[in-house]
Amino acid sequence: MPKILVTGATGFIGGHFCDFLLQNNLGEVHIVKRYRSPFEGLSTIIDSDQVKLYECDLHDFSATYRVLDEIRPDYVFHFAAQSSVGSSWRYPITTLLDNIKMQANLLEALHVLHQTPKVWVAGTSEEYGITRQEDLPIKEDFPLHPLSPYAVSKVTQEMMAYQYHASQKLPIFIARSFNIEGPRRPEAFVISSFAKQIVQIEKHGLEPVIKVGNLEARRDFVDVRDAVRAYWLTVDKGEPAMPYNIASGKSYSIQEVLDILISFSKTKVTTQQDPERMRPSEVLERTGDSSRLQGLGWKPEIAFEQTLRDTLDYWREHA
Repeated sequence: MPKILVTGATGFIGGHFCDFLLQNNLGEVHIVKRYRSPFEGLSTIIDSDQVKLYECDLHDFSATYRVLDEIRPDYVFHFAAQSSVGSSWRYPITTLLDNIKMQANLLEALHVLHQTPKVWVAGTSEEYGITRQEDLPIKEDFPLHPLSPYAVSKVTQEMMAYQYHASQKLPIFIARSFNIEGPRRPEAFVISSFAKQIVQIEKHGLEPVIKVGNLEARRDFVDVRDAVRAYWLTVDKGEPAMPYNIASGKSYSIQEVLDILISFSKTKVTTQQDPERMRPSEVLERTGDSSRLQGLGWKPEIAFEQTLRDTLDYWREHA
């Protein structure tokens, strides 16, 4: 079976992607994790005899080299990153250095080892930055104007991917995901934050006030279980160095998201704006055009309301 290396497998999306690989028997899964990373994202896969675990900090080139030399993967899916826009404003230098250095070590180690697996790199819709209503839905050829340290790090990762593809002949594939949501999403992200707050009010009788940021912003949401199918498809049928949007083509305001979540609860709540949840710059609306990806045979299958309900139920079990 092909050897598939997954970085960032202990995270939300990486963990769901490993689930997808195992459920569809797509290969022998090898994962790398830092010694201090929690296993939250691996709850359903860590006991599988098809998973091989390696402790490796991608900040360390020598450690990255040794692991790649041992595994010699056929595929590499690189999810490891500081992935929170909000956190990137608080820790801009760490976000930039971490995200750039980890990918640089990974790609350079492959180059030095003369390995040419298919490599998948995680992009983001945050790279597009400011958009106007007439620009929507956004296509992949839209100019990149990153507005946060996180987005800048992701643009840099994409440019690095192009460089290694063109100069070192690495087959690298790129997906620009819009807002990926679903069960196991950390509470630092808006939908999980709302869901956890609702559950804490339901279970623990806390003051029925939900702290919010900008409720007017509109975003394009995709269920993580639909997204992981798209990630595999880009590598299986896509073209190297060509970005693929992963988007539903429909946007919801954050207020609409909150209203739907509240409708799934019998608890009556009010909202209170929290300055800590406001960003220095905010895109009012972002909707994606995924026709390029749909040309490969993908389309979202899970209704947004189901994503929200499953996320709320997850927090009811874990909050």
